[in-house]
Amino acid sequence: MDERDLAQRAAQGDRDAFGGLVKCHQAGVYNVALRMLGECREAEDAAQETFLRAYRAIRTLDPQRPPGPWLKKIAVNVCLNLLERRETLHLDEEATIPGPDPGPESQTITREKNRQIRAALLSLPPRFRAVIELRHFQELSYVEMAETLKQPLSNIKSDLFRARKLLAEKLRQAS
Repeated sequence: MDERDLAQRAAQGDRDAFGGLVKCHQAGVYNVALRMLGECREAEDAAQETFLRAYRAIRTLDPQRPPGPWLKKIAVNVCLNLLERRETLHLDEEATIPGPDPGPESQTITREKNRQIRAALLSLPPRFRAVIELRHFQELSYVEMAETLKQPLSNIKSDLFRARKLLAEKLRQAS
């Protein structure tokens, strides 16, 4: 069954269909939360909160649109709310995806680069982290980003420019 059909059935109250949506999108929602929050446990909580909010609002989903981007937008907003409340940032264990048969030296270099990128991302202000997440990981257009974050298009472009510049500076310093 296609995910739009699942969403439509879920909007009509079918809990099994909503469970199917969760199964289809749990990894993507979790990854958004992990990149935004940087901690596995917080990402799990944020993913759960995302699906709770989605369940409550499933009737507002446009049946002509796929539910994936809608769920990820909810996840970004959940994470932004959590980041506003959080005062300190903590890094958890790195999650790396090794290439084909990497040697120990290659794995160490990859792990270190991932750690540096993750640390640099987590050190950005939440609004900059959000635009990086939406543009580069979720591949949203500027207009979609503005809608998601409820900001004028000019702010989105400005924030993304500043976020990229700041991220590049932080990565240069870490090297």
